[in-house]
Formats: sequence, C-alpha cells, structure tokens
Amino acid sequence: MTANTPVRGAGRALVVGASSGIGAALVRRLVAEGYSVAAVARRRELLDDLARDLSDAATLSGGRILVRAHDAARAHEVPELFAALVGELGGLDLLVYAAGIMPKVGPAEYDTEKDLDQLAVNVGGCIAWCNAAARLFQTQRSGTIVGISSIAGDRGRKGNPVYCTTKAAMNTYLEALRNRLAEHGVHVTTIKPGFVDTDMTKGLPGLFWLISADRAAELVLRAARGRANVRYVPRRWWLVGSVIRCIPSFLFKKMNV
Repeated sequence: MTANTPVRGAGRALVVGASSGIGAALVRRLVAEGYSVAAVARRRELLDDLARDLSDAATLSGGRILVRAHDAARAHEVPELFAALVGELGGLDLLVYAAGIMPKVGPAEYDTEKDLDQLAVNVGGCIAWCNAAARLFQTQRSGTIVGISSIAGDRGRKGNPVYCTTKAAMNTYLEALRNRLAEHGVHVTTIKPGFVDTDMTKGLPGLFWLISADRAAELVLRAARGRANVRYVPRRWWLVGSVIRCIPSFLFKKMNV
C-alpha cells in the first residue's frame, strides 16, 4: 500500500479496543471488506464472540480475524505484542486506537487512582501502540494511524476533568505525530466523536444526535480514506465544538456541559 492508496479491502489492520463499541464495529466492517484484522482488547470472551460472529463474513470476503487479549494500561507489553501481530498479519497498513475508559465521577470526587487509570489507558496506551505503528510505517513509508478521541477534549469540562484531559492530550499527541510522519508518506487521523450508542454512554443524561457504533465506524473509515486530519463524527459536531471553544472561561465554568 503506497501513501496514496485508500485504506480499503484486502489490507492488514490492527484495532486496539476492539471488543465493543466503535472498535468492534470497525473490525466488522474491515473483515467484511476482506481485511486481515488483529482485534485487541482486555475482554477475551467478547473478542471470541466477535470472531465467531464474523466467521461467515470472513469466508465470504476472504478476510480474517485474529484476537488477542491485552490491557491497554500495560504499555510495556506493546512492543512484543505489536511485532507478533504484524508478523501474523503479514504486515500492517492501518492501526486504529479505539481503547478508552470514562468512569463515572461525582461532582465532589477527586479519586487519584481512578484518574491515573484513565491516563494509563487513554493516553499511555495510545502512545504505546501509535509509537509502535509509527516506527513501522515510517520505515515502510506508508500506513495510516487513526486515533479515536472525543469532542470532550476540546474544553475542560467539570463533569469529568481527567477524561477531558486525556482526550486533549491525545489530540495534541496525534497532531504532533501527524506532523512528524507526513514527510514519510504516513497519515494520522484524529477522530472526535459526539454521542455514540456504546457501553460508555449508556445511562448518561442529555444525549442528543446519538448515532450507532456502526454508523460511527463508517464515518471513521471514510475520514481515514479521505486523509482527514481531524474529523468530528458526525461532522455537525464541528459546529458544536467551535461554539464551545469560543465560550469565555468565566461563562464556561458556570455551564454543565
């Protein structure tokens, strides 16, 4: 796959955070297109279920799925696991980092252990997996990295301070990686979803413009294939993000957004 080749069928992809939500939906779509996909997540039983569900689709498309259990917080495991998976796939064209946690946080809760867990998965895991892919893609002078961030990273929201922080950090890291790799024919896409119907959003109040994980996955792949730098999913969230970023701090701190 050259730098200008679309991220499409018969390629090799690695999806981290693949057991549910957008990650699982991406695996389904890629396998149906004929990709060989390594699906990585903490919950092995869900990965096994996903592989069974995709057996017929893989047969029809010529794609395949291999699964590996891995806790994204264990960044030290990534170099060895990444090399093993790339070897089994026979190479790599696309890495998607979709792992993330967003625990419930009370308005007067300051739980350092919970906060550091979010940093380990949402930031540490992202850096570990994307660094591994960046080294490979820079050497082969092709490849696409996609990071599933969030519109929550655009401002410091009072509801979950550290989740917002992790997504802001992820946005900056992915931008820097995109700038570093551009001269090597490698592209990095940052995805900022709005509300997606996943386990993470279940029970949250005030949801609107809610879309399915499959629809989100469709839009993610479209953005990656279009070599978008940053894409709000769906695009109408760009307007919301633009308005939110313009609200002065003295007003924003009074809002429950």
